[in-house]
Amino acid sequence: VAAYQAQEFGKMVAAADRSLVARPGYPGALFNLALAHALNDDPTAALDTLHVLLEKEIDFGADEMPQFAALHDLPGWPAYAKGVAALYEPIGSADVVLQLEDGRFVPEGIAIDADGRFYLGSILKGALYRGATVLSDRQGHWSVFGMRFHDDGSLWFASAAIAELEEVGDQLGKTGLFRLDVDSGEITKSVMLPQQGDGQQLLGDLVLQGSTVFSSDSLGGAVYRYDIETSEFTTVLQPGDLGSPQGLVLDAAGENLYVADYTGGLYRVSLEDGSKRRLTVPQSIVDYGIDGLYRYKNELIAIQNGIQPHRVTAFQLSSDGLAIEGARTLASNLAQFDEPTLGAIHNGDFYFVANSHWNRFDAERRLPDGLSGPIILKLSLTSQ
Repeated sequence: VAAYQAQEFGKMVAAADRSLVARPGYPGALFNLALAHALNDDPTAALDTLHVLLEKEIDFGADEMPQFAALHDLPGWPAYAKGVAALYEPIGSADVVLQLEDGRFVPEGIAIDADGRFYLGSILKGALYRGATVLSDRQGHWSVFGMRFHDDGSLWFASAAIAELEEVGDQLGKTGLFRLDVDSGEITKSVMLPQQGDGQQLLGDLVLQGSTVFSSDSLGGAVYRYDIETSEFTTVLQPGDLGSPQGLVLDAAGENLYVADYTGGLYRVSLEDGSKRRLTVPQSIVDYGIDGLYRYKNELIAIQNGIQPHRVTAFQLSSDGLAIEGARTLASNLAQFDEPTLGAIHNGDFYFVANSHWNRFDAERRLPDGLSGPIILKLSLTSQ
C-alpha cells in the first residue's frame, strides 16, 4: 500500500511477491501483484498473474479497471475475458425452502430442529426467529450470529453488539453465548466472553460437543472452549493465533476442530493440546474467504463469501484429515445470492442463508431500500 501510494511500482511488485511468500495463493495478494505489474508497465506479467486467479475461479473485476487497459491489446486477453465471463454462469441447483418479507432482516445464523423448522437470527434487529415468528427479542443479547441445537433440544447461539445493530448504544463491543428454550422462548443461560487484552472481540460461530461449546472469535483471532457445567471459558487457540476464525466443525472422531480462518485458510486444531496445522491445499484450490463451515462424511462444506464469485464448495479431505485432495463448487451465481453466510445440514441436505445483505451496508451502516427478505436455499448432498 505504501509503495502504491508513493507510486513506486517496482517496490510494489516486490512487496506483493513477499506477501505471497507469507500467504501462498492468497487471492488479494495475487491481485495486488497483477495490479503492481500493470502499473509497472509489464502488462504480460500482469495478465499471467490474472490467469493464475482465473485458474482458481476468482475475479476482481480487472476487465473493467482502467489500470489494466494495456492488457486488452495482448494476444491472451480474449481468452482471459472469455474465462471471466464463464465464472459468472450459474452453477448448481438449489430450492427455495423459506422466504420472509422483511428486507431489513439481515440474517446470519440458521438452525433446523428435529421437526424441520427453521430458526434465523437477525444482525440488524438482534432478534431470533422461528420462521417469521420472533422467539427472542433482545433478551440481553444483541446481533445473532451462529447457532446450533444441543442434544437436549435447547438452541445455543453466539451474539455480539456490533455497529450494524439498531440502537446498539453503550453495549458496543460486548459478546457472549446464549441458550434459548425454544418452547418457552426464554433465554435460560447467558455468559459474556471476558475481555482478553485491549483488542476487539466477536463470537461469530459455534459448535457443540456434550457439555462443551466451542466458539470462534473472528475479531480477536481466538477459539474458545466454554464448559456449560462450570460456566468457564478457556482458550483452545489464543487471541491472535488466527487472522479471523469463522466457521468451525468437529472431525468424525470428535478429537479435532476444523477451523476456517477467513484470511488464512483451513486449519485442523487438536482438542487435546491446542496444536494447529494448516491443511495442505493444491495450488488450484482456494480455501480462503470461508464463512460457514460444516462436515458431511469426508467432505468439508464451506460457504465462501470472501472471494468472487461467492460459492458453496465441497472440499474432499484426505484419509488422514490433514489435506484437501479436491474441491467441487456446489452452487455459485444463483439468482438468490447476495452474500450467503451460514448454513446447516439436515437429513442429507444443506440449507443456507442465500442473501444476508451484509455487503449492502454503506459507510454509515445504512441499508438501501428494496432489499429482498431472507431466503433459505436447499442443496442435496446425497445426490452430489
